[in-house]
Amino acid sequence: MTRLSLLALLILASSTAAAQPTPAPPDPTEDPLMVTAGFLSWHPDLRFRLLGMEAAKKGDQEKAFQAYQRASFYGDKPSQGMVAEMYWTGQGAARDPVLAYAWMDLAAERGYRGFLGLRERYWNGLDGAQREQAIEQGQAIYARYGDAAALPRIASQLRRGRSQAVGSRTGFAGNAKIYVPGPGGYETLDATKFYDQRYWDPERYQQWHDSIWAAPRVGRVEVGEMEQVESRIPATEPDLDAVAPEVEGVEDTRTP
Repeated sequence: MTRLSLLALLILASSTAAAQPTPAPPDPTEDPLMVTAGFLSWHPDLRFRLLGMEAAKKGDQEKAFQAYQRASFYGDKPSQGMVAEMYWTGQGAARDPVLAYAWMDLAAERGYRGFLGLRERYWNGLDGAQREQAIEQGQAIYARYGDAAALPRIASQLRRGRSQAVGSRTGFAGNAKIYVPGPGGYETLDATKFYDQRYWDPERYQQWHDSIWAAPRVGRVEVGEMEQVESRIPATEPDLDAVAPEVEGVEDTRTP
């Protein structure tokens, strides 16, 4: 199995493998109702990461690479790590170990242990000239995708989503319910779950990510035969071509 596959498995498993004894909050993308209710509309970091994973499952590595870059624009460290791996392995993008290191250095910006380890492996695989290039090229990548630039973007999306969504603007929803249309009629979603401040307050949102990624418990991974799994992306999710154009110079223009 390639390291790209191992990193993808880590991304899939980390939401349920956070450090003990305090478990991480549940991943809202695991709940189809949360997704259908529009949660991902205001969380582009998670939305584009999931689109990247779906594209990768279908074997379209180029679209996966584009989607991971879009998620990276909003500070999603796992997606930044996937961009690095794809540069390193040449899947979805031309193989470029210099850019691979620069992107993995970015993924390790918050000190997440798994990405720190991969960053050091990459560094050891570069020669002297490549290391100099990686440091130089990394400056431009940090300027565009580093936390100083990316966290204000995702914070703006979270605040807009919290203020635009129907219901409590303070996070207190009482006994309110969100009604979600489905093929058999309407299903209900507990509004207190949707409005959990861990998913809307920028500072707490980053703390939630930290609880998952700071030191994920990754042991030996054994993989059996591949099997078809049901997609977590709603059927109404827009086509990736429409939501993930060329990244450079393009910012998210989604309006409420």
